[in-house]
Amino acid sequence: TTMMTPPRSARACAVSVATIIAVFAFCCPTALAYTQPSRRSVLASASKSAAAAAAAAALGGNPNSASAAASATAVGGPRVPLEGSTHGFPLASFGLQVYDDDTAYRLTLTALECGYRNFFASVLAGNQKGFAKAIKASGIPRDELYICGTVLSNRARGEEAAFLKTKQGCQENTNAFAYGDIVKLDQIMLDYPGGDADSIRGQWRAFEEMKKEGLVDTLAVSNFNARQLDAILSMPSVTKPVVNQLPFSVAYHPPGILDYNKERDVLVQSWSPLSRVLTNPTYRPVLASIGNEHGKTPAQVGLRWIIQSGASFCTQSKSKDHFSEDLRVFDFELSAEEMNKLSQLAAA
Repeated sequence: TTMMTPPRSARACAVSVATIIAVFAFCCPTALAYTQPSRRSVLASASKSAAAAAAAAALGGNPNSASAAASATAVGGPRVPLEGSTHGFPLASFGLQVYDDDTAYRLTLTALECGYRNFFASVLAGNQKGFAKAIKASGIPRDELYICGTVLSNRARGEEAAFLKTKQGCQENTNAFAYGDIVKLDQIMLDYPGGDADSIRGQWRAFEEMKKEGLVDTLAVSNFNARQLDAILSMPSVTKPVVNQLPFSVAYHPPGILDYNKERDVLVQSWSPLSRVLTNPTYRPVLASIGNEHGKTPAQVGLRWIIQSGASFCTQSKSKDHFSEDLRVFDFELSAEEMNKLSQLAAA
């Protein structure tokens, strides 16, 4: 039986609104400083320059230059340096969603076959074991891969409680990834910030302990605003977060969202790169028109806009065609006029 690839609009709407609301209400009882869509409900460079600038450099020296020749030979797309990382961070990542371990195993192998080398395996998805087993089965050398796990500890209140809950989460990641003989992670990420500055500092202290134990290279956050980042950065002799995973897309890019991260040498990774982009009757025709000029799909235009804006993205799919499609965004360049046209859509 031949299985037809679902349209991108179907993929973009795969998770029900009810699920989004339920998971976000449980995981994130405190709102961020800016209004944003709910969390994915399925869940400085060596020279200390801004990580966003490093991302631009990987694309030819500025965010509007695709450097097609270089990126065409990079498996999984261009990589950027992150402070503390032993190897580069691929700008395109595959983020596992809520499904069982067997599905995670199968989709991870598909993503690897298509060329992905950056993987976001969140504890929220509940399938880190299946992912880890696929990594082992693939036979791909560990040093070619960039693997990020996550910890959910935002409901613990107070520094000590947050520390202990986060430390427990770190151990759970270690146990799950051991199914794939993954001893050390490239990155560990807080799924959400604690409810106050003391709780955030407790979370981060556990992360720093994991790093000192040699179990992870870099530390990252998700859904952190500027004030919450500063709760970490104000700690003495702190290991700085290198990535902040946020909702960021053509449809959602509030003013300053990239700036406050860049000022702190933090690279933004979009966890909702195509959210509301492909299904919106106003956005899609514009992306399609621009895509026709480059021989690209609306989805590829939306992802390319993120890259040229100075961010990276974490995509999701159950289709091999879509996996491949999302990687083919490093061989063309949007003009300044096209970038501006796309940026203005959300304000319309």
